[in-house]
Amino acid sequence: MHYDVIIVGGGISGCSIAYSLSQYQLKVALFEKENDVAMKTTKANSGIVHAGYDPKPGTKMARLNVRGSAIIHDLAPKLGFRYNQIGSVVVGQSEEEHRVINELYRRGIANGVPELKILKTQQEVHAVEPYLAPEIDYALYAPTAAICSPWELCLALAYNAKVNGVDFYFNQEVKAIQKETNGYRIVTNQAEAEAEAVINAAGVFADHIYELALGKDKDKSFHIVPCKGEYYLLDKEEGHLTNTVVFQCPTKAGKGVLVSRTVHGNLIVGPNADFQDNLDAKEDVSTTSNALRFIREMGRRSIPSVDFGTNIRNFSGVRATLGDYGDFWIEESPYLPKFYNFAGIKSPGLSSAPAFGEEAVKLLTASGFKLTKKEQIETYVLPKSFRDMTLEEQEAALKKDRRYGQIICRCETVPEAEIIAAMHAPIPGTTIDGIKRRCNAGMGRCQGGFCGPKIFHLLMEELHLSPLEVYQDREGSSVVVGKTKEGK
Repeated sequence: MHYDVIIVGGGISGCSIAYSLSQYQLKVALFEKENDVAMKTTKANSGIVHAGYDPKPGTKMARLNVRGSAIIHDLAPKLGFRYNQIGSVVVGQSEEEHRVINELYRRGIANGVPELKILKTQQEVHAVEPYLAPEIDYALYAPTAAICSPWELCLALAYNAKVNGVDFYFNQEVKAIQKETNGYRIVTNQAEAEAEAVINAAGVFADHIYELALGKDKDKSFHIVPCKGEYYLLDKEEGHLTNTVVFQCPTKAGKGVLVSRTVHGNLIVGPNADFQDNLDAKEDVSTTSNALRFIREMGRRSIPSVDFGTNIRNFSGVRATLGDYGDFWIEESPYLPKFYNFAGIKSPGLSSAPAFGEEAVKLLTASGFKLTKKEQIETYVLPKSFRDMTLEEQEAALKKDRRYGQIICRCETVPEAEIIAAMHAPIPGTTIDGIKRRCNAGMGRCQGGFCGPKIFHLLMEELHLSPLEVYQDREGSSVVVGKTKEGK
Protein backbone atom coordinates (compact mmCIF):
# COMPACT_ATOMS: atom_id res chain seq x y z
CA MET A 1 0.00 0.00 0.00
CA HIS A 2 1.39 3.39 -0.95
CA TYR A 3 -0.03 6.75 0.13
CA ASP A 4 0.84 10.38 -0.20
CA VAL A 5 0.12 10.94 3.50
CA ILE A 6 -0.39 8.60 6.43
CA ILE A 7 -1.96 9.98 9.61
CA VAL A 8 -1.22 8.16 12.85
CA GLY A 9 -4.04 8.60 15.37
CA GLY A 10 -7.83 8.59 15.07
CA GLY A 11 -8.82 11.12 17.71
CA ILE A 12 -10.16 14.59 17.04
CA SER A 13 -6.77 15.82 15.78
CA GLY A 14 -6.21 13.02 13.29
CA CYS A 15 -9.80 13.02 12.05
CA SER A 16 -9.80 16.80 11.61
CA ILE A 17 -6.64 16.57 9.52
CA ALA A 18 -8.10 13.68 7.52
CA TYR A 19 -11.25 15.73 6.86
CA SER A 20 -9.27 18.64 5.43
CA LEU A 21 -6.88 16.53 3.37
CA SER A 22 -9.80 14.56 1.89
CA GLN A 23 -10.74 17.71 -0.02
CA TYR A 24 -7.51 17.55 -2.03
CA GLN A 25 -6.25 15.20 -4.72
CA LEU A 26 -4.21 13.14 -2.28
CA LYS A 27 -4.14 9.49 -1.36
CA VAL A 28 -4.49 9.52 2.42
CA ALA A 29 -4.73 6.81 5.08
CA LEU A 30 -5.33 6.98 8.82
CA PHE A 31 -3.98 4.30 11.18
CA GLU A 32 -5.56 3.87 14.63
CA LYS A 33 -4.56 1.24 17.18
CA GLU A 34 -8.08 1.04 18.66
CA ASN A 35 -11.16 -0.35 16.89
CA ASP A 36 -12.88 3.02 16.33
CA VAL A 37 -12.25 6.74 16.17
CA ALA A 38 -12.50 8.98 19.25
CA MET A 39 -11.48 6.19 21.61
CA LYS A 40 -9.12 8.06 23.95
CA THR A 41 -9.04 11.71 25.04
CA THR A 42 -11.70 12.71 22.52
CA LYS A 43 -14.46 10.59 24.02
CA ALA A 44 -13.52 11.49 27.63
CA ASN A 45 -13.82 15.20 27.06
CA SER A 46 -15.78 18.09 28.54
CA GLY A 47 -17.21 18.95 25.14
CA ILE A 48 -16.41 22.65 25.56
CA VAL A 49 -15.72 24.85 22.54
CA HIS A 50 -13.54 27.50 24.17
CA ALA A 51 -13.84 31.12 23.09
CA GLY A 52 -10.05 31.60 23.06
CA TYR A 53 -9.22 34.01 25.90
CA ASP A 54 -7.01 31.62 27.89
CA PRO A 55 -3.97 30.95 25.63
CA LYS A 56 -1.11 33.42 25.66
CA PRO A 57 -1.27 35.83 22.71
CA GLY A 58 1.07 34.96 19.87
CA THR A 59 1.02 31.21 20.49
CA LYS A 60 -0.23 28.57 18.07
CA MET A 61 -2.70 27.65 20.78
CA ALA A 62 -4.24 31.14 20.77
CA ARG A 63 -4.49 31.40 16.99
CA LEU A 64 -5.82 27.89 16.42
CA ASN A 65 -8.30 28.06 19.31
CA VAL A 66 -10.04 31.12 17.90
CA ARG A 67 -9.94 29.78 14.35
CA GLY A 68 -11.02 26.26 15.33
CA SER A 69 -13.97 27.52 17.36
CA ALA A 70 -15.18 29.52 14.36
CA ILE A 71 -14.87 26.45 12.12
CA ILE A 72 -16.87 24.30 14.57
CA HIS A 73 -19.60 26.96 14.61
CA ASP A 74 -19.82 26.82 10.82
CA LEU A 75 -19.54 23.03 10.51
CA ALA A 76 -22.31 22.18 13.00
CA PRO A 77 -25.27 22.93 10.68
CA LYS A 78 -23.34 21.59 7.70
CA LEU A 79 -22.43 18.20 9.18
CA GLY A 80 -25.23 17.79 11.72
CA PHE A 81 -23.43 17.24 15.06
CA ARG A 82 -24.89 18.67 18.26
CA TYR A 83 -23.64 22.18 19.09
CA ASN A 84 -25.01 24.94 21.27
CA GLN A 85 -23.43 28.37 21.67
CA ILE A 86 -24.29 29.02 25.33
CA GLY A 87 -21.30 31.18 26.30
CA SER A 88 -19.04 30.81 29.32
CA VAL A 89 -18.11 32.62 32.51
CA VAL A 90 -14.89 32.55 34.51
CA VAL A 91 -15.89 33.41 38.06
CA GLY A 92 -13.96 34.96 40.92
CA GLN A 93 -14.44 36.13 44.48
CA SER A 94 -11.08 37.50 45.62
CA GLU A 95 -8.71 40.26 44.57
CA GLU A 96 -6.28 37.74 43.11
CA GLU A 97 -9.05 36.08 41.09
CA HIS A 98 -10.21 39.50 39.89
CA ARG A 99 -6.65 40.12 38.69
CA VAL A 100 -6.59 36.79 36.81
CA ILE A 101 -9.95 37.57 35.18
CA ASN A 102 -8.68 40.96 34.04
CA GLU A 103 -5.62 39.29 32.53
CA LEU A 104 -7.82 36.76 30.71
CA TYR A 105 -9.85 39.64 29.30
CA ARG A 106 -6.67 41.31 27.98
CA ARG A 107 -5.54 38.03 26.44
CA GLY A 108 -8.91 37.51 24.81
CA ILE A 109 -8.88 40.95 23.23
CA ALA A 110 -5.34 40.34 21.94
CA ASN A 111 -6.40 36.96 20.55
CA GLY A 112 -9.35 38.45 18.70
CA VAL A 113 -12.15 36.94 20.79
CA PRO A 114 -15.33 38.95 20.11
CA GLU A 115 -17.94 40.20 22.58
CA LEU A 116 -15.93 39.65 25.78
CA LYS A 117 -17.26 41.45 28.83
CA ILE A 118 -16.31 41.68 32.49
CA LEU A 119 -19.21 41.41 34.94
CA LYS A 120 -18.19 43.53 37.92
CA THR A 121 -20.97 43.11 40.47
CA GLN A 122 -22.85 40.29 42.15
CA GLN A 123 -26.01 41.49 40.43
CA GLU A 124 -24.47 41.32 36.94
CA VAL A 125 -22.90 37.92 37.57
CA HIS A 126 -26.02 36.35 39.04
CA ALA A 127 -28.22 37.75 36.29
CA VAL A 128 -26.28 35.44 33.95
CA GLU A 129 -25.93 32.50 36.39
CA PRO A 130 -28.56 32.62 39.17
CA TYR A 131 -27.35 29.47 40.97
CA LEU A 132 -23.76 30.63 41.53
CA ALA A 133 -22.44 30.91 45.08
CA PRO A 134 -23.70 34.24 46.45
CA GLU A 135 -20.20 35.54 47.27
CA ILE A 136 -19.09 35.40 43.61
CA ASP A 137 -18.93 39.01 42.49
CA TYR A 138 -16.76 39.09 39.36
CA ALA A 139 -16.69 37.18 36.08
CA LEU A 140 -15.41 37.17 32.53
CA TYR A 141 -18.33 36.55 30.17
CA ALA A 142 -17.56 35.08 26.72
CA PRO A 143 -20.76 34.75 24.65
CA THR A 144 -19.01 32.90 21.78
CA ALA A 145 -18.06 29.86 23.89
CA ALA A 146 -20.13 26.78 23.15
CA ILE A 147 -20.73 23.12 23.93
CA CYS A 148 -20.76 20.19 21.52
CA SER A 149 -20.75 16.42 21.48
CA PRO A 150 -17.01 15.69 21.06
CA TRP A 151 -17.43 12.19 19.67
CA GLU A 152 -20.16 13.35 17.27
CA LEU A 153 -17.83 16.08 16.01
CA CYS A 154 -15.06 13.53 15.54
CA LEU A 155 -17.39 11.05 13.83
CA ALA A 156 -18.75 13.73 11.50
CA LEU A 157 -15.22 14.66 10.41
CA ALA A 158 -14.19 11.02 10.05
CA TYR A 159 -17.31 10.08 8.06
CA ASN A 160 -16.73 12.94 5.64
CA ALA A 161 -13.07 12.04 5.28
CA LYS A 162 -14.08 8.45 4.58
CA VAL A 163 -16.70 9.22 1.93
CA ASN A 164 -14.17 11.50 0.22
CA GLY A 165 -11.52 8.83 -0.12
CA VAL A 166 -9.48 8.55 3.09
CA ASP A 167 -8.73 4.94 4.04
CA PHE A 168 -9.20 4.15 7.75
CA TYR A 169 -7.37 1.21 9.30
CA PHE A 170 -8.32 0.11 12.82
CA ASN A 171 -6.63 -2.22 15.29
CA GLN A 172 -3.37 -1.15 13.66
CA GLU A 173 -0.74 -0.36 16.28
CA VAL A 174 2.34 1.23 14.75
CA LYS A 175 5.40 -0.86 15.64
CA ALA A 176 8.07 0.71 13.42
CA ILE A 177 8.61 3.72 11.16
CA GLN A 178 11.47 3.40 8.71
CA LYS A 179 12.88 6.37 6.80
CA GLU A 180 13.32 5.55 3.14
CA THR A 181 14.59 7.44 0.09
CA ASN A 182 11.18 8.74 -0.97
CA GLY A 183 9.31 8.77 2.33
CA TYR A 184 8.51 6.36 5.12
CA ARG A 185 7.53 2.75 5.66
CA ILE A 186 4.97 2.24 8.43
CA VAL A 187 4.92 -1.20 10.03
CA THR A 188 1.94 -2.10 12.21
CA ASN A 189 0.95 -5.22 14.09
CA GLN A 190 -1.00 -6.29 11.00
CA ALA A 191 0.36 -4.66 7.86
CA GLU A 192 2.90 -2.40 6.16
CA ALA A 193 2.38 0.77 4.15
CA GLU A 194 4.48 3.45 2.52
CA ALA A 195 3.89 7.19 2.40
CA GLU A 196 5.70 10.27 1.19
CA ALA A 197 4.66 12.06 4.39
CA VAL A 198 3.60 11.12 7.92
CA ILE A 199 1.43 13.16 10.28
CA ASN A 200 1.81 12.21 13.92
CA ALA A 201 -1.46 12.86 15.78
CA ALA A 202 -1.13 10.07 18.31
CA GLY A 203 -2.15 11.97 21.44
CA VAL A 204 -0.44 10.78 24.61
CA PHE A 205 1.66 8.42 22.49
CA ALA A 206 2.88 11.10 20.06
CA ASP A 207 6.33 11.06 21.67
CA HIS A 208 6.55 7.29 21.18
CA ILE A 209 5.56 7.53 17.50
CA TYR A 210 8.17 10.25 16.95
CA GLU A 211 10.83 8.14 18.69
CA LEU A 212 10.04 5.23 16.36
CA ALA A 213 10.72 7.48 13.39
CA LEU A 214 13.85 9.04 14.90
CA GLY A 215 15.36 5.64 15.61
CA LYS A 216 18.81 6.02 17.19
CA ASP A 217 18.19 9.77 17.59
CA LYS A 218 15.09 9.30 19.75
CA ASP A 219 16.56 11.61 22.40
CA LYS A 220 15.61 14.45 20.03
CA SER A 221 11.94 13.76 20.70
CA PHE A 222 9.67 15.79 22.96
CA HIS A 223 8.28 14.23 26.14
CA ILE A 224 4.55 13.78 26.74
CA VAL A 225 3.43 13.98 30.38
CA PRO A 226 -0.02 12.37 30.80
CA CYS A 227 -2.53 14.27 32.90
CA LYS A 228 -5.65 12.42 34.02
CA GLY A 229 -8.89 14.29 34.57
CA GLU A 230 -11.95 12.75 36.20
CA TYR A 231 -15.59 13.76 35.83
CA TYR A 232 -19.09 13.49 37.19
CA LEU A 233 -21.94 13.17 34.72
CA LEU A 234 -25.22 13.98 36.46
CA ASP A 235 -28.81 13.29 35.49
CA LYS A 236 -30.72 15.71 33.28
CA GLU A 237 -32.71 16.97 36.25
CA GLU A 238 -29.55 18.91 37.21
CA GLY A 239 -29.05 20.42 33.76
CA HIS A 240 -30.99 23.58 34.62
CA LEU A 241 -28.34 24.74 37.10
CA THR A 242 -26.23 26.50 34.49
CA ASN A 243 -27.01 28.73 31.56
CA THR A 244 -23.39 28.89 30.44
CA VAL A 245 -20.17 26.94 30.99
CA VAL A 246 -18.99 27.95 34.48
CA PHE A 247 -15.20 27.97 34.93
CA GLN A 248 -13.22 28.71 38.03
CA CYS A 249 -10.10 30.84 37.69
CA PRO A 250 -7.33 28.89 35.97
CA THR A 251 -4.13 27.84 37.71
CA LYS A 252 -0.89 26.21 36.54
CA ALA A 253 -2.73 22.87 36.74
CA GLY A 254 -5.30 23.93 34.14
CA LYS A 255 -8.63 25.62 33.74
CA GLY A 256 -9.99 24.19 36.97
CA VAL A 257 -13.21 22.33 37.69
CA LEU A 258 -16.04 23.42 35.41
CA VAL A 259 -19.78 23.02 35.76
CA SER A 260 -21.84 22.93 32.59
CA ARG A 261 -24.82 21.36 31.00
CA THR A 262 -24.10 19.11 28.04
CA VAL A 263 -25.71 19.15 24.59
CA HIS A 264 -27.78 16.18 25.76
CA GLY A 265 -29.12 18.11 28.79
CA ASN A 266 -27.07 16.50 31.57
CA LEU A 267 -24.78 18.35 33.96
CA ILE A 268 -21.05 17.66 33.77
CA VAL A 269 -18.64 18.57 36.58
CA GLY A 270 -14.84 18.24 36.38
CA PRO A 271 -12.04 17.63 35.68
CA ASN A 272 -9.24 17.54 38.19
CA ALA A 273 -5.60 17.44 36.98
CA ASP A 274 -3.51 14.45 38.01
CA PHE A 275 -0.05 14.48 36.41
CA GLN A 276 1.61 11.03 36.46
CA ASP A 277 4.84 10.88 34.46
CA ASN A 278 5.03 7.19 33.63
CA LEU A 279 4.07 4.95 30.73
CA ASP A 280 1.25 3.15 32.55
CA ALA A 281 -0.47 6.47 33.29
CA LYS A 282 -1.09 6.96 29.56
CA GLU A 283 -3.66 4.17 29.68
CA ASP A 284 -5.03 4.82 33.17
CA VAL A 285 -8.68 5.87 32.93
CA SER A 286 -9.68 4.71 36.39
CA THR A 287 -11.58 6.96 38.79
CA THR A 288 -10.62 7.49 42.42
CA SER A 289 -12.51 8.48 45.54
CA ASN A 290 -10.02 11.26 46.37
CA ALA A 291 -10.29 12.89 42.95
CA LEU A 292 -14.08 12.66 42.93
CA ARG A 293 -14.22 14.16 46.42
CA PHE A 294 -12.08 17.07 45.21
CA ILE A 295 -14.35 17.59 42.19
CA ARG A 296 -17.44 17.67 44.41
CA GLU A 297 -15.85 20.28 46.67
CA MET A 298 -14.70 22.46 43.79
CA GLY A 299 -17.97 22.11 41.89
CA ARG A 300 -19.94 23.27 44.93
CA ARG A 301 -17.57 26.22 45.27
CA SER A 302 -19.11 27.48 42.03
CA ILE A 303 -22.67 26.15 42.39
CA PRO A 304 -23.48 25.00 45.95
CA SER A 305 -26.80 23.38 45.06
CA VAL A 306 -25.38 20.70 42.74
CA ASP A 307 -26.82 17.35 43.83
CA PHE A 308 -24.12 14.77 43.22
CA GLY A 309 -26.56 12.09 44.33
CA THR A 310 -28.02 12.27 40.80
CA ASN A 311 -24.76 10.94 39.36
CA ILE A 312 -25.23 8.47 36.49
CA ARG A 313 -21.60 8.02 35.39
CA ASN A 314 -18.04 8.78 36.48
CA PHE A 315 -15.29 8.66 33.88
CA SER A 316 -11.81 9.95 33.22
CA GLY A 317 -9.64 10.93 30.28
CA VAL A 318 -5.91 11.42 29.84
CA ARG A 319 -4.63 14.65 28.32
CA ALA A 320 -1.28 14.97 26.53
CA THR A 321 0.81 17.74 28.08
CA LEU A 322 4.38 18.84 27.40
CA GLY A 323 5.37 19.80 30.92
CA ASP A 324 6.14 23.51 31.13
CA TYR A 325 5.94 23.97 27.36
CA GLY A 326 2.95 26.28 27.00
CA ASP A 327 1.90 25.65 23.43
CA PHE A 328 0.91 22.99 20.93
CA TRP A 329 3.90 21.24 19.33
CA ILE A 330 2.97 21.59 15.68
CA GLU A 331 5.77 21.56 13.12
CA GLU A 332 7.61 19.64 10.47
CA SER A 333 10.39 17.75 12.20
CA PRO A 334 13.76 19.50 11.84
CA TYR A 335 15.34 16.03 11.58
CA LEU A 336 12.86 14.14 9.42
CA PRO A 337 11.60 15.80 6.21
CA LYS A 338 7.84 15.54 5.66
CA PHE A 339 7.25 14.15 9.13
CA TYR A 340 4.81 16.44 10.93
CA ASN A 341 4.08 16.43 14.65
CA PHE A 342 0.75 17.55 16.08
CA ALA A 343 1.57 16.93 19.73
CA GLY A 344 0.87 18.23 23.21
CA ILE A 345 -2.76 18.74 22.24
CA LYS A 346 -4.23 19.51 25.63
CA SER A 347 -7.09 21.96 26.23
CA PRO A 348 -8.18 23.79 24.10
CA GLY A 349 -7.38 20.88 21.81
CA LEU A 350 -10.97 20.00 20.92
CA SER A 351 -11.76 23.62 20.10
CA SER A 352 -8.58 24.02 18.04
CA ALA A 353 -8.59 20.70 16.20
CA PRO A 354 -10.74 21.68 13.19
CA ALA A 355 -8.06 24.28 12.41
CA PHE A 356 -5.35 21.61 12.43
CA GLY A 357 -6.44 20.53 8.97
CA GLU A 358 -5.70 23.99 7.61
CA GLU A 359 -2.36 23.90 9.43
CA ALA A 360 -1.54 20.52 7.89
CA VAL A 361 -2.29 21.90 4.41
CA LYS A 362 0.12 24.79 5.05
CA LEU A 363 2.86 22.46 6.28
CA LEU A 364 2.48 20.09 3.31
CA THR A 365 2.54 22.99 0.86
CA ALA A 366 5.64 24.47 2.48
CA SER A 367 7.34 21.06 2.11
CA GLY A 368 6.75 20.97 -1.63
CA PHE A 369 3.41 19.22 -2.01
CA LYS A 370 1.40 20.70 -4.87
CA LEU A 371 -2.13 20.44 -3.50
CA THR A 372 -5.09 20.63 -5.84
CA LYS A 373 -8.66 20.84 -4.60
CA LYS A 374 -11.04 18.15 -5.77
CA GLU A 375 -13.69 19.31 -8.20
CA GLN A 376 -16.39 17.47 -6.31
CA ILE A 377 -16.57 16.95 -2.54
CA GLU A 378 -19.30 14.84 -0.97
CA THR A 379 -20.92 16.04 2.26
CA TYR A 380 -22.19 13.45 4.70
CA VAL A 381 -24.65 14.86 7.25
CA LEU A 382 -25.19 12.97 10.50
CA PRO A 383 -28.76 11.65 10.46
CA LYS A 384 -31.24 13.51 12.61
CA SER A 385 -32.22 11.50 15.67
CA PHE A 386 -35.80 10.30 16.02
CA ARG A 387 -36.04 12.14 19.31
CA ASP A 388 -35.18 15.46 17.65
CA MET A 389 -37.61 15.03 14.74
CA THR A 390 -40.89 16.88 14.49
CA LEU A 391 -44.06 14.80 14.76
CA GLU A 392 -44.45 14.97 10.98
CA GLU A 393 -40.86 13.81 10.46
CA GLN A 394 -41.36 10.93 12.90
CA GLU A 395 -44.49 9.81 11.09
CA ALA A 396 -42.67 9.94 7.74
CA ALA A 397 -39.74 7.96 9.15
CA LEU A 398 -42.11 5.36 10.57
CA LYS A 399 -43.83 4.92 7.22
CA LYS A 400 -40.45 4.44 5.54
CA ASP A 401 -39.12 1.97 8.13
CA ARG A 402 -41.34 0.29 10.72
CA ARG A 403 -38.34 -0.27 12.97
CA TYR A 404 -38.64 3.37 14.00
CA GLY A 405 -41.63 2.20 16.01
CA GLN A 406 -39.53 -0.21 18.10
CA ILE A 407 -37.89 1.86 20.85
CA ILE A 408 -34.76 0.09 22.12
CA CYS A 409 -33.34 2.78 24.43
CA ARG A 410 -36.21 4.19 26.47
CA CYS A 411 -34.13 6.78 28.35
CA GLU A 412 -33.02 8.51 25.13
CA THR A 413 -35.87 7.39 22.82
CA VAL A 414 -33.61 5.57 20.36
CA PRO A 415 -35.45 3.24 17.95
CA GLU A 416 -34.13 0.06 16.39
CA ALA A 417 -33.84 1.73 12.98
CA GLU A 418 -31.24 4.21 14.28
CA ILE A 419 -29.21 1.46 15.90
CA ILE A 420 -29.17 -0.58 12.70
CA ALA A 421 -28.21 2.53 10.71
CA ALA A 422 -25.28 3.14 13.09
CA MET A 423 -23.96 -0.34 12.21
CA HIS A 424 -23.84 0.68 8.54
CA ALA A 425 -22.45 4.22 8.87
CA PRO A 426 -19.40 5.16 6.74
CA ILE A 427 -17.32 4.00 9.72
CA PRO A 428 -19.62 1.38 11.25
CA GLY A 429 -20.39 1.03 14.93
CA THR A 430 -19.57 -2.57 15.76
CA THR A 431 -19.58 -2.54 19.58
CA ILE A 432 -22.14 -1.62 22.23
CA ASP A 433 -20.33 1.61 23.09
CA GLY A 434 -19.66 2.29 19.42
CA ILE A 435 -23.41 2.27 18.90
CA LYS A 436 -23.84 4.50 21.95
CA ARG A 437 -21.54 7.16 20.54
CA ARG A 438 -23.32 7.13 17.19
CA CYS A 439 -26.94 7.32 18.28
CA ASN A 440 -26.94 7.91 22.06
CA ALA A 441 -28.41 4.52 23.02
CA GLY A 442 -27.23 3.80 26.55
CA MET A 443 -26.44 7.42 27.45
CA GLY A 444 -29.46 7.89 29.70
CA ARG A 445 -30.26 7.43 33.36
CA CYS A 446 -29.99 3.62 33.36
CA GLN A 447 -26.69 3.74 31.40
CA GLY A 448 -27.61 0.84 29.16
CA GLY A 449 -29.15 -1.35 31.84
CA PHE A 450 -32.31 -1.79 29.75
CA CYS A 451 -31.09 -1.39 26.16
CA GLY A 452 -27.62 -2.95 26.48
CA PRO A 453 -28.76 -6.58 26.15
CA LYS A 454 -31.04 -5.65 23.23
CA ILE A 455 -28.18 -3.90 21.42
CA PHE A 456 -26.01 -6.95 22.11
CA HIS A 457 -28.48 -9.17 20.24
CA LEU A 458 -28.97 -6.65 17.41
CA LEU A 459 -25.20 -6.60 16.84
CA MET A 460 -25.16 -10.39 16.71
CA GLU A 461 -28.04 -10.55 14.25
CA GLU A 462 -27.15 -7.66 11.95
CA LEU A 463 -23.38 -8.20 11.80
CA HIS A 464 -23.54 -12.01 12.04
CA LEU A 465 -21.38 -12.16 15.15
CA SER A 466 -21.15 -14.90 17.72
CA PRO A 467 -21.81 -13.89 21.34
CA LEU A 468 -18.06 -14.04 21.99
CA GLU A 469 -17.41 -11.52 19.20
CA VAL A 470 -19.62 -8.76 20.61
CA TYR A 471 -17.51 -6.27 22.54
CA GLN A 472 -18.52 -3.58 24.99
CA ASP A 473 -16.01 -1.17 23.46
CA ARG A 474 -12.30 -1.83 22.87
CA GLU A 475 -11.03 -4.90 21.09
CA GLY A 476 -11.18 -7.77 23.56
CA SER A 477 -13.73 -6.20 25.93
CA SER A 478 -15.96 -9.25 25.69
CA VAL A 479 -19.45 -9.03 27.15
CA VAL A 480 -19.67 -12.80 27.55
CA VAL A 481 -16.74 -15.18 27.80
CA GLY A 482 -18.38 -18.57 27.50
CA LYS A 483 -21.41 -20.74 28.11
CA THR A 484 -22.76 -21.31 31.59
CA LYS A 485 -24.71 -24.40 30.58
CA GLU A 486 -25.78 -26.26 27.48
CA GLY A 487 -29.40 -26.06 26.41
CA LYS A 488 -31.27 -29.28 25.70
